[in-house]
Parts: sequence; structure tokens; C-alpha cells
Amino acid sequence: MNDLAKSDLRHLWHPFTQQQEWARDPMLIIDRAEGCWLVDVDGNRYIDGVSSLWTNVHGHRHPRLDAALRAQVDRVAHSTLLGLSHPPAIELAAQLSRLAPEGLQRVFFSDNGSTSVEIALKMAFQFHQQTGQTGRTRFASLRDAYHGDTLGAVSVGAIDLFHSIYRPLLFDALALPAPTTPGGTEEAEALARAMDLLEAHGHELAALVVEPLVQGAAGMKMHSEAFLRPLLERARELGVLLVADEVAVGFGRPGSMIATEQAAVAPDFLCLAKGLSAGYLPLAATLATERVYEAFLAEPDAYRQFFHGHTFTGNPLACAVALENLRLFEETDLLAHVRARSAQLSDLLGPLAGLPGVSGVRHRGVMVGIDLVAPDGTAYPSARRSGHRVAMAARPLGAVIRPLGDTIVLNPPLSIRANELARLVGITAAAIEAAA
Repeated sequence: MNDLAKSDLRHLWHPFTQQQEWARDPMLIIDRAEGCWLVDVDGNRYIDGVSSLWTNVHGHRHPRLDAALRAQVDRVAHSTLLGLSHPPAIELAAQLSRLAPEGLQRVFFSDNGSTSVEIALKMAFQFHQQTGQTGRTRFASLRDAYHGDTLGAVSVGAIDLFHSIYRPLLFDALALPAPTTPGGTEEAEALARAMDLLEAHGHELAALVVEPLVQGAAGMKMHSEAFLRPLLERARELGVLLVADEVAVGFGRPGSMIATEQAAVAPDFLCLAKGLSAGYLPLAATLATERVYEAFLAEPDAYRQFFHGHTFTGNPLACAVALENLRLFEETDLLAHVRARSAQLSDLLGPLAGLPGVSGVRHRGVMVGIDLVAPDGTAYPSARRSGHRVAMAARPLGAVIRPLGDTIVLNPPLSIRANELARLVGITAAAIEAAA
């Protein structure tokens, strides 16, 4: 074991990681990256099959993003937005309001996806309190939702594996049924039950929070526009504010820049992070409507302002990179590339569905979920760590992938080339067979 690995085991505490298992597994330490590839300290190369946790857009070390970062360093690395402003934040806020669904023209910056959702929850609650609807104190979300790790975001989450231990600390939220795959009887039944719950509880709800089209951390559970649109429309009719958590699905991953566009319903809040800065720096944004914004306006001594902020809110370095990221989307027609890779995935993933030990395969855009099952069709015992075995088997073959339980997730950089995507899927199939 080299000195870096020893120091890691002595000092680092890794997120979502059982450290006892971490100490047993071979340690992968990334030293550098280029394009869609990660390179470890020994010079081994791996396809970044999860975009460094769903963030990388144009590839690692993109020259224009690197240049934007360097240029901003030469001006100012950080200046607060509390009582001051700066050009990158102003320009980025204007650009985001232009690409967002109609009406979302107010932008509140933060530093990660969890906080972007937390901000939307607090804004929605305060909006109702300041507009005379004080009985609207609850929130609704979809079953198996994941909206982040701060306590408010965890409260509207519904993944027991992540959240159950914290329940005594959380507020009560309403969990609406959600399907695993789009279309079909399961989705229709889930929509009917969800609509019934909305009718029963709509009068007490401040907001409905959804991950549009793909519930990523649930294991790439997916639903269609036919599920999402009527749910959002009925919630709005009942006076419930709509929060679109597009931390994972925003910026092209499901095939459109903003996933909610595909449902043709504009939310009251739009939460963005991950791909916002193309995987370079921590940055998030919560977009709100003018109607919401105006409910916070008053003379200072009325104390109606939004009492929330972060030290690095709207960091100039992150905003400068995000602006260049948006320019690259437009100039390279990246969404057309994503649609081409999505069509390619439809062909590549077909054979995986027939592998022993695979019970389901689904994708939207470049977001892929592959469900594992025991050869007899039953679920693997959790102690077997089947998803983890597949991920570890992929490494010597040249890919970094991650499981969510017994679902293997692929979510590569949007810029991945056709031959690289074919290689990634091929490695995944070989890893599944090796770990069976």
C-alpha cells in the first residue's frame, strides 16, 4: 500500500461509504483526467462512466472551460453577494433566466444541489406565510425521492436506506406513488393514487417537489410526461407551488436542456446544480417566479426578506465557468449529440436485457439504470453487495461505474464519443457476467 492510500485510510471519511469495506477494497486514487477518461496515480485509464457523480458535461480539462477559470482568477477569486455584486453572477443569472421555462426570472445562487432544494422549500413556506396562506405547512414529493442531504431536503426524500435513521429530526412530508418505468399499467395506477392524495391534502401543501422524468438516486426510476404533466397541473390548480429539482436531470442529461420542458409545465421553482458548472466547481441555483419574489418585498423593518445565504454564494470562479459552459452548449449543439448517443444506447442496451442476472434495463438520454437479480429471479441478499461487485469488476476492465443498491447506473459525460460509449456498455456487460 502506497503512502497516499495509507494516509487516506488514516484521515479521510468518504461520503456514502462504509469505511470498513473501503479499507478492504483495492483503492482507486485519481491523479488526472482528460476528456471522458480518468487516470489513476499508476497511469491506468478509466472511462468516467458516471461523469464524476453526474456533473461532467464537456469532458475533463476542456480548454475553453480551463481558460474561463484562469481568466477569472486574474480578476477576483471570490467576492460576496451579501451587499455586493459582480459581473459573472449578474451575467449568469440573466442567462439562466433566459434558458429556464417562462416566468423563472429570479435567481438565488448557492453551492450544491441539496442547498438549492432547501432554499426552494424555505422560499415556498415563507411565500405562503407572507401571503396569508398560513395553513400551507406541508410538502409532497414522489416515493423514493432523493432531494439532497440537508435536513429539509432529507425531509422530502423518501429513500429509507438513506433517510430512515434521521426521521426523528425531520418534518413530515407526503409521499406520492411513482412508477419505475414510463408508460403501462404501473404508471397509470401510480398517477391515479397520487391524484387522490393531492385531492385529499392539497389544501395543506406549500409545495410539490419532483425530480422530473428520472429519479436518479432511486435507481434511475423513470416516468413519462403523461404521468408528470397532469400531476403538476392539478397541484397548481389546488394552489400548491411546484418545485422542479433538476439538480441531476438539468443541462441535457434526459435529452433537453431543462427536463420540465418535456412536460410543458413551468414550475414556480427550478433547482439546478451538478452540470451547471460543467463539473468544475461547486455551484447551484434556485430560480423563482416574479410572483414568489414580490412576496418578499417590503421596507427593511418589515423583515420579509429571505434570511438565507452561503459564504460562497455566486462564487465568481464558478459563475465564469458556468457562463462558458452555456456558450459551449449552444455553439457545439451538444443536445443533438446527446440525442444521438441516446439512440445509440437504445441499440447497445438491448443485449444487456438478456443477460442472466439482469431483470430490467431503462434509459432516458444518457441516464441508464440496469437492475440486477439472482439467477432464479429473486432479489439478491443485501449482504452479497451485488451492485458493488459489478462496479469493482469494471475497474480492471477500464471503467468507473457506480451502483445504487442492485441497480447499476451509467451516466457518462454528455460529450462522450460513440466508440467510448460502446466500450463503456461493453465493459459493464462483461462486469455483470464476471460478478454473477
